[in-house]
Amino acid sequence: MTDLIRLKANDIVTLLRREEITPFDCLDALESRIGQVNKAVNALPTLCFDRARDHAKALMKKPVGERGRLAGLPIPIKDLNDVAGVRSTRGSPIFADNIAEESDLMVENLEREGGLVYAMSNTPEFGAGGNTFNEVFGRTLNPWNLSRSAAGSSGGAAVALATGMAWVAHGSDVAGSLRNPASFCGVVGMRPSPGRVAASVYGKIDGTLGVEGPMARNVEDLALLFDALCGDNPADPASLPRPANSFLSAVRAPAKPKRIAWSVDLGITKVDPEVAAIARRAAERFVELGAVVEEAHPDMTEAHDCFQTLRAYDFFLSKWKLLRTSRNLLKPEVVWNIEQGARITMEDLERAEAQRLVLAQRMLEFFNTYDLLLTPATIVSPFPVGNRYVAEVNGHKFSNYVEWLAIVYAITLACGTALSLPCGFTAENLPVGLQIAGPPRSEARVLGAAKALEDILGVRGTTPIDPRVATA
Repeated sequence: MTDLIRLKANDIVTLLRREEITPFDCLDALESRIGQVNKAVNALPTLCFDRARDHAKALMKKPVGERGRLAGLPIPIKDLNDVAGVRSTRGSPIFADNIAEESDLMVENLEREGGLVYAMSNTPEFGAGGNTFNEVFGRTLNPWNLSRSAAGSSGGAAVALATGMAWVAHGSDVAGSLRNPASFCGVVGMRPSPGRVAASVYGKIDGTLGVEGPMARNVEDLALLFDALCGDNPADPASLPRPANSFLSAVRAPAKPKRIAWSVDLGITKVDPEVAAIARRAAERFVELGAVVEEAHPDMTEAHDCFQTLRAYDFFLSKWKLLRTSRNLLKPEVVWNIEQGARITMEDLERAEAQRLVLAQRMLEFFNTYDLLLTPATIVSPFPVGNRYVAEVNGHKFSNYVEWLAIVYAITLACGTALSLPCGFTAENLPVGLQIAGPPRSEARVLGAAKALEDILGVRGTTPIDPRVATA
């Protein structure tokens, strides 16, 4: 069972297709591993192994060739999405006892592709904030140092991967929620372009700030899951058809980038010097692939004002009713964000949408010159878990709980594709991620480049780890 935990997801799927192992072997291995390490990190607070085994029985009645891209590979779902018959809380006391009647479209699609849902991964309340804690389940701890944050909001998913409690994991991203936890935990997380993954629609039918996406311990495994996640559904009108060529094939035969831009800060944020240096060294190694690496970035001046307005508007649309009925059960940051949305005027909204259009156009023009844009995936290394968010870097005090995430939410605003790749470690042996970004619908380009750099850096294979207590 220990050997299975340490295999790559693609190797597990190969063994499942050859019927050398069964989905039950995988579930048994995960259940054992969770029993060993989950108490220390609190990544998977809700388990549903009985449900997973029932689905495995149904799946094994099908011929091997009809068991989908995942063929019985187990996967945890972030506790912002419903899984039928499972406690789905959104990390909020308001929904602490909620048992979902129906699954999210994304979950249904994964199960059609042979995925077995066995757990819900921890998340901040409603996914709000770059640190995974809530009043229902408590804090998720970073396994590299249990006194540090796992980031958020897909923190439980990232920790499950880093500790061997998952081979692949589902997450979602608005302000870096797939990228920040990946960076903090030494795994890979990708924000795909809007529309790539069909999901149930709430609040805004054409929303593009939030997307569902994949996480894994390496790029090839991430591509495997992304292929299973992709595809359209009429219930999500913005969803896109599955591409003709798989993303896994793009990773296995990557096109090498020729001209790459590196930016330490996109001109809009402060960055910890040690993190900046580690990410820069990794970015420069693209030269070994024959690429030219230059310092450059598009003008992202309006990113802060634009994102804060559009995020607040989204909070108002989706949570205004909750503020009126359950204010005392919402954490302060969520209350603040909803109230910010309530104060937005039509003029504010018009300005923000115009700013976003300009930012997206500048980014597209930038990618006429450069194949990729590289930055640190986070501006700091994992911070103390008791801090609700990063309040200050290099003498700059942030104005709110999300401003420290600008280096990732700038890419969100431009509807770009972005991936966090493990690229090194700090002097305290804490992981650092490199953000690899491209224009909309450039997942194959980003994944291929990430795989090529992953092969050079040699960081792949550092996970899974056992949770570690800090030492002096």
